[in-house]
Amino acid sequence: MNASDSLTAALDRYKLVLPADLIERLDRYCHLLWDWNTKINLTRHTDYEKFVSRDVLDTQQLAAHLRQEEEILDVGTGGGVPGVVLAIIRPDLKVTLCDSVAKKARAVESIVQELGLEVPVMPFRAEDVLEDARFDALVIRAVGPLAKLLAGFKPHWNMFRRMLIIKGPKWPEEMTEARRRGLDKNLQIKTAAEYAMPGADGKSVILKIWPKGIRER
Repeated sequence: MNASDSLTAALDRYKLVLPADLIERLDRYCHLLWDWNTKINLTRHTDYEKFVSRDVLDTQQLAAHLRQEEEILDVGTGGGVPGVVLAIIRPDLKVTLCDSVAKKARAVESIVQELGLEVPVMPFRAEDVLEDARFDALVIRAVGPLAKLLAGFKPHWNMFRRMLIIKGPKWPEEMTEARRRGLDKNLQIKTAAEYAMPGADGKSVILKIWPKGIRER
C-alpha cells in the first residue's frame, strides 16, 4: 500500500485532524471491519476514502453535539458506525451498541473485543434495550425514515433525553411526512448541524429531537 492509500492520507485530504494513537485504532477498526465484511454484509465503505468521507466525517459532526461522559446508545449499529468510531474518537463517552440482527451484533462484538474497547453490544432492538436502560442520547444513522423512528420511540422518551439523527439531503421530505402524521407533536426538532458530504449532492444534517417543555441539552 502506498502512502496515498493510507488512513492518514485520507484524513489529510478532508482536513480531519486526529491524534496519532486514535488514527492507529481507527485503522485497526477498518481492517477488522473489512475482514468481517467478506463474511457478512456490514458496510459498503470498504476503502479509506469512503470511510473517511462518510463514516469519520459523520461521526465527527455528531461528536460535537455530545457532552463529556454522556451515555450513548447507537441504534442499529450495523458495522459499528457511528458507535465504534465515536467510542474511539471520544473515549470519555459511555457508548452502547445495539442491532437486532444477531449475526451483525456478534461480528461487531468481536471487533470491539479485538480493539480493547469497553463497549457493550446488545443483540436486540433499541426499543427492547430501552425497557431496562437509560441513556442521555440515542444516535441514529441509516436505520429508517424519520416517521418510523418517531413512532417507534414515542413510548420510550422517559428512558432517554434526546435523539441525534444523521440524515441525507432528502430529510425535508421525511420531516413533511412525520408532520403529516402528527409525529412531531410534543417534540422539538432542530437542525443541529448541516454539512456537505464529499461526492454527494445536497447536504447532510444532524437532527436534534427532544420533548417540548424540557430545556434543550
